[in-house]
Formats: sequence, structure tokens, C-alpha cells
Amino acid sequence: MNKSRRIFMLQTIAAGAVVTGALLPKLAYAQSSMLTETDRDAQALGYRVDSSKVDKEKYPKHDSSQRCNNCSWYQGRSGESSASCALYSHDKLVSATGWCSAWMKKS
Repeated sequence: MNKSRRIFMLQTIAAGAVVTGALLPKLAYAQSSMLTETDRDAQALGYRVDSSKVDKEKYPKHDSSQRCNNCSWYQGRSGESSASCALYSHDKLVSATGWCSAWMKKS
């Protein structure tokens, strides 16, 4: 094998690794489904898709400004309507406007 062919092969392998590393998280995200309020994990933490519909009597510490998109567990970027949450299975997405009893202010 001559030197230029060896360099070409190494560059091809490196480029393939970069492309695969960039695409895999997006493919996994695209196959995720939304967490529902009836899911067992969601029920355990009192998850609601809409923070404004949280039972005030059951969760008296809830504040209307608390939403998944301003929680430290939320894995999404600003402006996304849903994203994964560190508390739930990564194959499920939570609503950006949702809420659960584990809400913790993003620092």
C-alpha cells in the first residue's frame, strides 16, 4: 500500500466516524415518543403536559412559572417544543410546557 492510499483510507475512516457521530443522536431523537400523563413514571412524579393544569391542592408548591423548559432536568434547547428529560427514559420526550413534582430551577 503506498503512502497516499494509506492517508486516503485513514481520512475516509475519520470522516465516516464524524458523520456517524453527528447523525446518531438526531436519529435516536427522531424515534422518540412523547411521555403521556398515564405512563407509570409520569404518574409517580405527577407529570402534566401543561403546567397550568397542575392540581394546586395536591402540589401546593407548584408555581405557574415552573415548566419543563426551565427545569435543570430538561435536556432540550431554547425554543424546542419537546425534549428528553434526565428523569425519564430517553426514548420519551416531555413537553416544554409540562411540569412534574421533581421540577428544579435551571441554574
